[in-house]
Amino acid sequence: MSDLGGIMYSTDPSYSFENEDDTAQEVVANNQQDLRVMLDRKNRGGKAVTLITGYRGSAADLEKLSKMLKTKCGVGGSAKDGEIIIQGDFRDKVVLMLQKEGYKVKKSGG
Repeated sequence: MSDLGGIMYSTDPSYSFENEDDTAQEVVANNQQDLRVMLDRKNRGGKAVTLITGYRGSAADLEKLSKMLKTKCGVGGSAKDGEIIIQGDFRDKVVLMLQKEGYKVKKSGG
């Protein structure tokens, strides 16, 4: 019920709930994406992961990009909420792959 935004019941017979997630997310071109690639160790038991943030687009496109990066690096990871997590330190390799795909990419952090 939390996906309804707090609405539990309406007595208005003509009321129809409009979900904000139904709106189509705009497609942003690769060269307009501003992605950040960083190494992250926080809350991961000391294990290092490559974190790609700043992706704007549909969840399906994010998942497709994540799958391509994980396959080329030969490791696991995940993708959700505009972030891609690649297990291990693959910052340089990921930056080169994303630049080949036409993304604007910057390494951030130490």
